[in-house]
Amino acid sequence: MGSEKVRVPEPGAPAPAVTDPFGQGPVPWLHGEATSSLRAADDVHRQIKGFTSTGAAAPGEAIDFHITVDPPQEFGVDVYRIGHYAGDGAAKITASPRLSGIVQPPPLTADRTVSCHHWWLSWRLQIPSYWNVGAYVAVLTTADGYRSHVPFTVRDEHPADLLLVLPDVTWQAYNLYPQDGRTGASFYHAWDEEGRPLGETDAATTVSFDRPYAGAGLPLHVGHAYDFIRWSERYGYDLAYAEARDLHSGHIDPTRYRGLVFPGHDEHWSANMRGAVERARDHGTSLVFLCAHTMYWQVDLGPSPSGVPGRLLTRRTRRGPGRPALWREIDRAEQQLIGIQYQGRVPEPHPLIVRNAGHWLWDATGAHEGDEIDGLVTGAADRYFPRTPLPGHDERILLAHSPYTDPEGALRHQETSLYRAPSGAWVFASGTFAWTPALDRPGHVDPRVQRATANLLDRICKRD
Repeated sequence: MGSEKVRVPEPGAPAPAVTDPFGQGPVPWLHGEATSSLRAADDVHRQIKGFTSTGAAAPGEAIDFHITVDPPQEFGVDVYRIGHYAGDGAAKITASPRLSGIVQPPPLTADRTVSCHHWWLSWRLQIPSYWNVGAYVAVLTTADGYRSHVPFTVRDEHPADLLLVLPDVTWQAYNLYPQDGRTGASFYHAWDEEGRPLGETDAATTVSFDRPYAGAGLPLHVGHAYDFIRWSERYGYDLAYAEARDLHSGHIDPTRYRGLVFPGHDEHWSANMRGAVERARDHGTSLVFLCAHTMYWQVDLGPSPSGVPGRLLTRRTRRGPGRPALWREIDRAEQQLIGIQYQGRVPEPHPLIVRNAGHWLWDATGAHEGDEIDGLVTGAADRYFPRTPLPGHDERILLAHSPYTDPEGALRHQETSLYRAPSGAWVFASGTFAWTPALDRPGHVDPRVQRATANLLDRICKRD
Protein backbone atom coordinates (compact mmCIF):
# COMPACT_ATOMS: atom_id res chain seq x y z
CA MET A 1 0.00 0.00 0.00
CA GLY A 2 1.26 3.46 -0.71
CA SER A 3 1.38 4.61 2.90
CA GLU A 4 2.57 1.36 4.47
CA LYS A 5 5.91 1.56 6.26
CA VAL A 6 8.54 -1.13 5.98
CA ARG A 7 11.37 -0.83 8.49
CA VAL A 8 14.55 0.15 6.67
CA PRO A 9 17.83 -0.80 8.37
CA GLU A 10 20.69 1.61 8.84
CA PRO A 11 23.37 1.44 6.13
CA GLY A 12 25.51 -1.64 6.58
CA ALA A 13 23.12 -3.25 9.04
CA PRO A 14 21.84 -6.76 8.39
CA ALA A 15 18.35 -7.04 7.00
CA PRO A 16 15.59 -7.87 9.46
CA ALA A 17 13.65 -11.11 9.29
CA VAL A 18 10.47 -11.26 7.23
CA THR A 19 7.69 -9.89 9.42
CA ASP A 20 4.00 -10.58 9.48
CA PRO A 21 1.48 -7.89 8.41
CA PHE A 22 0.83 -6.92 12.03
CA GLY A 23 4.46 -6.23 12.92
CA GLN A 24 4.62 -9.11 15.39
CA GLY A 25 7.91 -10.69 14.38
CA PRO A 26 9.01 -13.53 12.12
CA VAL A 27 6.44 -15.44 10.11
CA PRO A 28 7.37 -19.13 10.23
CA TRP A 29 6.62 -20.78 6.91
CA LEU A 30 6.29 -24.00 8.85
CA HIS A 31 5.45 -24.16 12.53
CA GLY A 32 8.61 -23.89 14.61
CA GLU A 33 10.82 -22.58 11.79
CA ALA A 34 11.61 -19.31 13.57
CA THR A 35 13.22 -21.14 16.51
CA SER A 36 15.85 -22.94 14.43
CA SER A 37 19.45 -22.64 15.63
CA LEU A 38 20.80 -22.04 12.11
CA ARG A 39 21.94 -18.50 11.33
CA ALA A 40 19.98 -16.37 8.87
CA ALA A 41 21.88 -15.02 5.89
CA ASP A 42 21.56 -11.29 5.22
CA ASP A 43 21.76 -8.93 2.26
CA VAL A 44 24.91 -7.16 3.46
CA HIS A 45 27.23 -10.17 3.76
CA ARG A 46 25.29 -12.40 1.31
CA GLN A 47 26.39 -15.59 3.07
CA ILE A 48 23.87 -17.41 0.86
CA LYS A 49 21.12 -15.88 -1.27
CA GLY A 50 19.23 -17.18 -4.28
CA PHE A 51 16.30 -16.88 -6.67
CA THR A 52 14.67 -18.85 -9.46
CA SER A 53 14.84 -17.64 -13.05
CA THR A 54 11.66 -19.50 -13.91
CA GLY A 55 8.12 -18.75 -12.85
CA ALA A 56 5.72 -21.41 -11.72
CA ALA A 57 6.51 -24.77 -13.32
CA ALA A 58 4.53 -27.94 -13.90
CA PRO A 59 5.55 -31.52 -13.04
CA GLY A 60 7.98 -32.67 -15.71
CA GLU A 61 9.45 -29.17 -16.06
CA ALA A 62 12.45 -27.67 -14.27
CA ILE A 63 13.14 -24.89 -11.80
CA ASP A 64 16.49 -23.09 -12.22
CA PHE A 65 18.18 -21.72 -9.09
CA HIS A 66 20.80 -18.97 -9.16
CA ILE A 67 22.66 -18.80 -5.84
CA THR A 68 25.56 -16.81 -4.42
CA VAL A 69 27.66 -18.12 -1.50
CA ASP A 70 30.18 -15.93 0.35
CA PRO A 71 32.72 -17.18 1.27
CA PRO A 72 32.67 -19.90 -1.43
CA GLN A 73 31.88 -23.29 0.06
CA GLU A 74 29.61 -26.27 -0.30
CA PHE A 75 25.89 -25.87 0.30
CA GLY A 76 22.73 -27.92 0.09
CA VAL A 77 19.10 -27.31 -0.85
CA ASP A 78 16.22 -28.92 1.05
CA VAL A 79 12.85 -28.62 -0.70
CA TYR A 80 9.64 -28.42 1.35
CA ARG A 81 6.01 -28.31 0.30
CA ILE A 82 3.67 -26.07 2.31
CA GLY A 83 0.61 -27.85 3.69
CA HIS A 84 -1.04 -29.00 6.87
CA TYR A 85 0.92 -32.23 7.35
CA ALA A 86 -0.54 -33.11 10.77
CA GLY A 87 0.16 -29.59 12.02
CA ASP A 88 3.81 -29.40 10.93
CA GLY A 89 3.03 -26.78 8.27
CA ALA A 90 5.27 -28.33 5.60
CA ALA A 91 6.88 -31.59 4.54
CA LYS A 92 10.36 -32.18 3.18
CA ILE A 93 10.06 -33.51 -0.36
CA THR A 94 13.63 -33.83 -1.60
CA ALA A 95 17.19 -32.57 -1.14
CA SER A 96 19.97 -31.65 -3.52
CA PRO A 97 23.40 -33.28 -3.52
CA ARG A 98 26.16 -31.20 -1.98
CA LEU A 99 26.77 -28.30 -4.35
CA SER A 100 29.78 -26.06 -4.89
CA GLY A 101 28.97 -22.46 -4.07
CA ILE A 102 30.56 -19.43 -5.72
CA VAL A 103 30.43 -15.69 -5.12
CA GLN A 104 28.20 -14.36 -7.88
CA PRO A 105 28.77 -10.85 -9.32
CA PRO A 106 27.22 -7.87 -7.53
CA PRO A 107 23.67 -6.95 -8.60
CA LEU A 108 23.32 -4.66 -11.59
CA THR A 109 21.41 -1.42 -11.08
CA ALA A 110 19.84 0.97 -13.57
CA ASP A 111 17.48 3.78 -12.50
CA ARG A 112 16.98 1.98 -9.15
CA THR A 113 16.06 -1.29 -10.89
CA VAL A 114 18.16 -4.05 -9.30
CA SER A 115 18.75 -7.27 -11.24
CA CYS A 116 20.84 -10.43 -10.84
CA HIS A 117 19.93 -11.87 -14.23
CA HIS A 118 23.66 -12.27 -14.95
CA TRP A 119 24.18 -14.81 -12.13
CA TRP A 120 25.31 -18.27 -13.22
CA LEU A 121 22.99 -21.24 -12.90
CA SER A 122 23.70 -23.06 -9.61
CA TRP A 123 21.22 -25.94 -9.58
CA ARG A 124 18.41 -27.24 -11.77
CA LEU A 125 15.55 -29.01 -10.02
CA GLN A 126 13.74 -31.37 -12.37
CA ILE A 127 10.20 -31.70 -11.02
CA PRO A 128 9.07 -35.34 -11.07
CA SER A 129 5.74 -36.11 -12.68
CA TYR A 130 4.39 -37.48 -9.39
CA TRP A 131 4.92 -34.31 -7.34
CA ASN A 132 1.81 -32.60 -6.02
CA VAL A 133 1.07 -29.08 -7.18
CA GLY A 134 1.52 -26.50 -4.46
CA ALA A 135 3.59 -23.79 -2.82
CA TYR A 136 7.17 -24.89 -2.17
CA VAL A 137 10.14 -23.43 -0.30
CA ALA A 138 13.77 -24.26 -1.09
CA VAL A 139 15.92 -23.93 2.04
CA LEU A 140 19.53 -23.05 1.17
CA THR A 141 22.13 -23.96 3.83
CA THR A 142 25.89 -23.43 3.73
CA ALA A 143 28.43 -25.81 5.22
CA ASP A 144 29.12 -23.28 8.00
CA GLY A 145 25.43 -23.03 8.95
CA TYR A 146 23.96 -19.97 7.20
CA ARG A 147 20.54 -20.30 5.67
CA SER A 148 18.20 -18.52 3.28
CA HIS A 149 14.96 -19.38 1.45
CA VAL A 150 13.61 -19.35 -2.10
CA PRO A 151 9.84 -19.79 -2.66
CA PHE A 152 8.51 -21.34 -5.86
CA THR A 153 5.28 -22.79 -7.19
CA VAL A 154 4.46 -26.09 -8.87
CA ARG A 155 1.35 -25.62 -10.98
CA ASP A 156 -0.65 -27.82 -13.29
CA GLU A 157 -4.05 -27.37 -14.87
CA HIS A 158 -5.35 -30.56 -13.34
CA PRO A 159 -9.10 -30.62 -12.63
CA ALA A 160 -9.83 -29.02 -9.27
CA ASP A 161 -12.62 -27.12 -7.56
CA LEU A 162 -10.52 -24.11 -6.59
CA LEU A 163 -7.53 -22.33 -8.10
CA LEU A 164 -5.30 -20.67 -5.51
CA VAL A 165 -3.57 -17.63 -7.05
CA LEU A 166 -0.37 -16.68 -5.22
CA PRO A 167 0.33 -12.90 -5.32
CA ASP A 168 3.89 -13.04 -6.68
CA VAL A 169 3.48 -9.69 -8.46
CA THR A 170 2.77 -7.84 -5.21
CA TRP A 171 5.47 -9.86 -3.43
CA GLN A 172 8.02 -8.52 -5.90
CA ALA A 173 6.70 -4.96 -5.69
CA TYR A 174 7.64 -4.93 -1.98
CA ASN A 175 10.99 -6.70 -2.41
CA LEU A 176 13.79 -4.38 -1.20
CA TYR A 177 16.67 -6.67 -2.15
CA PRO A 178 19.45 -6.01 -1.46
CA GLN A 179 18.37 -4.51 1.86
CA ASP A 180 21.87 -3.16 2.45
CA GLY A 181 21.48 0.58 2.96
CA ARG A 182 22.88 1.31 -0.51
CA THR A 183 21.53 -0.30 -3.65
CA GLY A 184 18.26 -2.07 -2.82
CA ALA A 185 14.97 -0.67 -4.06
CA SER A 186 11.29 -1.60 -4.13
CA PHE A 187 8.26 0.39 -5.24
CA TYR A 188 8.20 1.81 -1.71
CA HIS A 189 11.78 2.30 -0.45
CA ALA A 190 15.34 2.98 -1.61
CA TRP A 191 18.47 4.79 -0.38
CA ASP A 192 20.32 7.84 -1.67
CA GLU A 193 24.07 8.09 -2.27
CA GLU A 194 24.62 8.98 1.39
CA GLY A 195 22.75 5.92 2.62
CA ARG A 196 19.69 7.87 3.74
CA PRO A 197 16.35 6.09 3.32
CA LEU A 198 14.05 7.34 0.58
CA GLY A 199 10.30 6.97 0.41
CA GLU A 200 7.90 5.97 -2.32
CA THR A 201 8.30 9.11 -4.43
CA ASP A 202 12.00 8.40 -5.02
CA ALA A 203 11.87 4.60 -5.05
CA ALA A 204 11.92 2.24 -8.04
CA THR A 205 9.33 2.40 -10.80
CA THR A 206 10.52 -0.91 -12.28
CA VAL A 207 11.64 -3.96 -10.29
CA SER A 208 13.06 -7.28 -11.45
CA PHE A 209 12.05 -10.85 -10.60
CA ASP A 210 15.67 -11.82 -11.25
CA ARG A 211 16.89 -11.28 -7.68
CA PRO A 212 16.50 -12.89 -4.26
CA TYR A 213 13.89 -11.73 -1.78
CA ALA A 214 15.30 -9.47 0.91
CA GLY A 215 16.22 -10.64 4.38
CA ALA A 216 15.37 -14.27 5.05
CA GLY A 217 14.47 -14.83 1.39
CA LEU A 218 10.70 -15.00 1.81
CA PRO A 219 8.33 -12.30 0.52
CA LEU A 220 6.73 -9.75 2.79
CA HIS A 221 3.17 -10.91 3.63
CA VAL A 222 3.85 -14.49 2.45
CA GLY A 223 2.21 -15.73 5.65
CA HIS A 224 -1.26 -14.91 4.31
CA ALA A 225 -0.95 -17.52 1.57
CA TYR A 226 0.63 -20.13 3.83
CA ASP A 227 -2.11 -19.68 6.45
CA PHE A 228 -4.79 -20.43 3.87
CA ILE A 229 -2.91 -23.35 2.35
CA ARG A 230 -2.45 -25.12 5.68
CA TRP A 231 -6.10 -24.64 6.63
CA SER A 232 -7.61 -25.58 3.27
CA GLU A 233 -5.48 -28.71 2.86
CA ARG A 234 -6.32 -29.78 6.41
CA TYR A 235 -10.01 -29.79 5.50
CA GLY A 236 -9.59 -31.45 2.14
CA TYR A 237 -10.39 -28.69 -0.34
CA ASP A 238 -9.44 -29.58 -3.88
CA LEU A 239 -6.86 -26.98 -4.91
CA ALA A 240 -4.91 -26.19 -8.03
CA TYR A 241 -2.10 -23.62 -7.79
CA ALA A 242 -0.89 -20.74 -9.95
CA GLU A 243 0.84 -17.39 -9.64
CA ALA A 244 -0.50 -13.98 -10.59
CA ARG A 245 1.89 -13.95 -13.56
CA ASP A 246 0.13 -17.07 -14.85
CA LEU A 247 -3.09 -15.04 -15.05
CA HIS A 248 -1.21 -12.29 -16.86
CA SER A 249 0.44 -14.60 -19.40
CA GLY A 250 -2.54 -16.85 -20.03
CA HIS A 251 -0.70 -19.97 -18.86
CA ILE A 252 -3.82 -21.06 -17.01
CA ASP A 253 -7.51 -20.89 -17.89
CA PRO A 254 -9.35 -19.61 -14.79
CA THR A 255 -12.76 -20.50 -16.21
CA ARG A 256 -11.98 -24.20 -15.62
CA TYR A 257 -12.51 -23.81 -11.87
CA ARG A 258 -15.52 -23.31 -9.63
CA GLY A 259 -13.66 -20.59 -7.78
CA LEU A 260 -10.48 -18.51 -7.71
CA VAL A 261 -8.99 -17.81 -4.28
CA PHE A 262 -6.73 -14.80 -3.71
CA PRO A 263 -5.30 -15.52 -0.25
CA GLY A 264 -3.03 -12.58 0.47
CA HIS A 265 -1.94 -9.02 -0.02
CA ASP A 266 -2.54 -8.59 -3.76
CA GLU A 267 -2.60 -4.88 -4.62
CA HIS A 268 -0.68 -4.80 -7.94
CA TRP A 269 -2.61 -6.00 -11.01
CA SER A 270 -1.94 -5.85 -14.74
CA ALA A 271 -4.69 -5.31 -17.30
CA ASN A 272 -4.29 -8.94 -18.41
CA MET A 273 -4.78 -10.19 -14.86
CA ARG A 274 -7.91 -8.15 -14.36
CA GLY A 275 -9.33 -9.12 -17.75
CA ALA A 276 -8.78 -12.82 -17.06
CA VAL A 277 -10.54 -12.61 -13.69
CA GLU A 278 -13.46 -10.57 -15.05
CA ARG A 279 -13.96 -13.13 -17.83
CA ALA A 280 -13.86 -15.95 -15.29
CA ARG A 281 -16.51 -14.28 -13.11
CA ASP A 282 -18.73 -13.66 -16.12
CA HIS A 283 -18.30 -17.32 -17.07
CA GLY A 284 -19.58 -18.41 -13.63
CA THR A 285 -16.31 -18.81 -11.70
CA SER A 286 -16.60 -17.47 -8.15
CA LEU A 287 -13.97 -15.14 -6.68
CA VAL A 288 -12.71 -15.13 -3.10
CA PHE A 289 -10.62 -12.15 -1.97
CA LEU A 290 -9.40 -12.98 1.53
CA CYS A 291 -7.24 -9.88 2.08
CA ALA A 292 -7.96 -6.16 1.88
CA HIS A 293 -6.28 -3.73 -0.50
CA THR A 294 -6.58 -5.80 -3.68
CA MET A 295 -6.15 -4.48 -7.24
CA TYR A 296 -5.08 -0.97 -6.22
CA TRP A 297 -2.15 -0.19 -8.56
CA GLN A 298 -2.06 -0.86 -12.29
CA VAL A 299 1.20 -2.49 -13.38
CA ASP A 300 2.83 -3.85 -16.53
CA LEU A 301 4.97 -6.96 -16.93
CA GLY A 302 7.77 -6.92 -19.48
CA PRO A 303 10.72 -9.04 -20.61
CA SER A 304 14.16 -9.14 -19.00
CA PRO A 305 17.16 -7.63 -20.85
CA SER A 306 17.75 -11.08 -22.34
CA GLY A 307 14.18 -11.29 -23.61
CA VAL A 308 12.63 -13.65 -21.03
CA PRO A 309 8.97 -12.58 -20.69
CA GLY A 310 7.43 -11.52 -17.41
CA ARG A 311 10.66 -10.70 -15.54
CA LEU A 312 10.32 -6.91 -15.17
CA LEU A 313 7.47 -5.30 -13.24
CA THR A 314 6.63 -1.63 -13.85
CA ARG A 315 4.13 0.51 -12.02
CA ARG A 316 1.91 2.48 -14.39
CA THR A 317 2.27 6.26 -14.68
CA ARG A 318 -0.01 8.90 -16.12
CA ARG A 319 0.40 12.48 -17.39
CA GLY A 320 4.16 12.47 -17.11
CA PRO A 321 6.83 10.71 -15.07
CA GLY A 322 6.33 9.95 -11.41
CA ARG A 323 2.54 9.95 -11.53
CA PRO A 324 1.41 6.46 -10.49
CA ALA A 325 -1.98 5.33 -11.77
CA LEU A 326 -4.54 3.64 -9.56
CA TRP A 327 -7.24 1.54 -11.13
CA ARG A 328 -9.83 3.88 -9.62
CA GLU A 329 -8.14 6.87 -11.30
CA ILE A 330 -8.73 5.47 -14.77
CA ASP A 331 -12.45 4.88 -14.21
CA ARG A 332 -12.01 1.18 -13.47
CA ALA A 333 -12.28 1.25 -9.69
CA GLU A 334 -11.57 -2.05 -8.01
CA GLN A 335 -15.04 -1.95 -6.41
CA GLN A 336 -16.49 -2.62 -9.87
CA LEU A 337 -15.07 -6.15 -9.63
CA ILE A 338 -14.52 -6.82 -5.92
CA GLY A 339 -17.64 -5.14 -4.51
CA ILE A 340 -15.70 -2.97 -2.03
CA GLN A 341 -12.33 -1.24 -2.22
CA TYR A 342 -9.38 0.01 -0.19
CA GLN A 343 -10.15 2.67 2.43
CA GLY A 344 -6.80 2.98 4.19
CA ARG A 345 -4.41 1.72 6.85
CA VAL A 346 -5.54 0.43 10.24
CA PRO A 347 -2.71 1.25 12.66
CA GLU A 348 -4.07 -0.71 15.63
CA PRO A 349 -6.22 -3.86 15.68
CA HIS A 350 -9.96 -3.32 16.02
CA PRO A 351 -12.82 -5.82 16.26
CA LEU A 352 -14.79 -6.88 13.21
CA ILE A 353 -18.48 -6.21 13.91
CA VAL A 354 -20.80 -8.89 12.50
CA ARG A 355 -23.61 -7.62 10.30
CA ASN A 356 -26.53 -9.56 8.78
CA ALA A 357 -25.81 -12.49 11.08
CA GLY A 358 -28.76 -14.43 9.65
CA HIS A 359 -27.00 -14.83 6.32
CA TRP A 360 -25.77 -18.31 5.36
CA LEU A 361 -22.12 -17.18 5.54
CA TRP A 362 -22.48 -16.90 9.34
CA ASP A 363 -24.39 -20.23 9.72
CA ALA A 364 -23.09 -22.41 12.57
CA THR A 365 -20.41 -19.87 13.46
CA GLY A 366 -22.10 -18.85 16.69
CA ALA A 367 -21.93 -15.23 15.55
CA HIS A 368 -24.85 -12.93 16.35
CA GLU A 369 -25.76 -9.50 15.07
CA GLY A 370 -23.32 -6.94 16.40
CA ASP A 371 -20.87 -9.50 17.80
CA GLU A 372 -17.25 -8.43 17.92
CA ILE A 373 -14.45 -10.63 16.55
CA ASP A 374 -11.45 -9.16 18.34
CA GLY A 375 -8.44 -7.99 16.35
CA LEU A 376 -9.83 -8.99 12.96
CA VAL A 377 -9.71 -5.49 11.46
CA THR A 378 -6.04 -4.58 11.17
CA GLY A 379 -3.32 -3.74 8.67
CA ALA A 380 -5.66 -2.34 6.00
CA ALA A 381 -9.41 -2.03 5.51
CA ASP A 382 -11.81 -1.97 2.56
CA ARG A 383 -15.33 -0.56 2.49
CA TYR A 384 -18.19 0.20 0.12
CA PHE A 385 -17.85 3.58 -1.63
CA PRO A 386 -21.39 4.84 -2.41
CA ARG A 387 -20.25 7.16 -5.22
CA THR A 388 -18.33 4.41 -7.01
CA PRO A 389 -20.23 2.09 -9.38
CA LEU A 390 -20.98 -1.44 -8.21
CA PRO A 391 -20.58 -4.54 -10.38
CA GLY A 392 -23.65 -6.03 -11.93
CA HIS A 393 -25.30 -8.31 -9.38
CA ASP A 394 -28.42 -10.33 -8.63
CA GLU A 395 -27.75 -10.33 -4.86
CA ARG A 396 -25.50 -8.21 -2.68
CA ILE A 397 -24.95 -7.97 1.08
CA LEU A 398 -22.51 -6.45 3.57
CA LEU A 399 -21.57 -8.94 6.30
CA ALA A 400 -19.54 -6.70 8.61
CA HIS A 401 -19.46 -3.00 9.45
CA SER A 402 -16.57 -2.21 11.78
CA PRO A 403 -15.53 1.25 13.03
CA TYR A 404 -11.82 1.95 13.48
CA THR A 405 -9.51 4.95 13.88
CA ASP A 406 -7.14 5.73 11.01
CA PRO A 407 -3.51 6.94 11.39
CA GLU A 408 -4.69 10.58 11.52
CA GLY A 409 -7.21 9.85 14.27
CA ALA A 410 -10.29 10.03 12.03
CA LEU A 411 -13.13 7.56 12.53
CA ARG A 412 -13.48 5.17 9.56
CA HIS A 413 -15.18 1.85 8.99
CA GLN A 414 -14.40 -1.52 7.41
CA GLU A 415 -16.89 -3.71 5.57
CA THR A 416 -17.02 -7.33 4.39
CA SER A 417 -18.85 -7.89 1.11
CA LEU A 418 -20.55 -10.67 -0.85
CA TYR A 419 -22.41 -10.40 -4.12
CA ARG A 420 -23.72 -12.80 -6.76
CA ALA A 421 -22.96 -11.91 -10.35
CA PRO A 422 -25.57 -12.45 -13.11
CA SER A 423 -23.51 -15.48 -14.19
CA GLY A 424 -24.18 -17.13 -10.81
CA ALA A 425 -20.64 -16.54 -9.54
CA TRP A 426 -20.19 -15.52 -5.91
CA VAL A 427 -17.68 -12.72 -5.19
CA PHE A 428 -16.52 -12.43 -1.57
CA ALA A 429 -14.17 -9.80 -0.12
CA SER A 430 -13.11 -9.96 3.53
CA GLY A 431 -12.11 -6.28 3.65
CA THR A 432 -9.29 -6.83 6.16
CA PHE A 433 -5.71 -8.10 6.42
CA ALA A 434 -6.47 -10.47 9.31
CA TRP A 435 -8.91 -12.95 7.74
CA THR A 436 -6.35 -15.54 6.60
CA PRO A 437 -4.29 -15.43 9.84
CA ALA A 438 -7.56 -16.27 11.64
CA LEU A 439 -7.68 -19.54 9.68
CA ASP A 440 -4.42 -21.14 10.85
CA ARG A 441 -1.81 -18.76 12.28
CA PRO A 442 -0.91 -19.56 15.91
CA GLY A 443 -2.24 -16.85 18.19
CA HIS A 444 -4.73 -15.55 15.61
CA VAL A 445 -7.08 -18.50 14.93
CA ASP A 446 -10.80 -17.77 15.28
CA PRO A 447 -13.32 -20.63 14.83
CA ARG A 448 -16.01 -18.21 13.60
CA VAL A 449 -13.82 -17.10 10.69
CA GLN A 450 -12.85 -20.70 9.96
CA ARG A 451 -16.51 -21.76 9.79
CA ALA A 452 -17.59 -18.74 7.72
CA THR A 453 -14.82 -19.46 5.22
CA ALA A 454 -15.87 -23.11 5.06
CA ASN A 455 -19.49 -22.05 4.46
CA LEU A 456 -18.36 -19.92 1.54
CA LEU A 457 -16.06 -22.47 -0.06
CA ASP A 458 -18.54 -25.32 0.46
CA ARG A 459 -21.19 -23.35 -1.40
CA ILE A 460 -18.78 -22.49 -4.23
CA CYS A 461 -17.61 -26.11 -4.46
CA LYS A 462 -21.17 -27.36 -4.09
CA ARG A 463 -20.29 -29.61 -1.19
CA ASP A 464 -23.28 -31.23 0.50
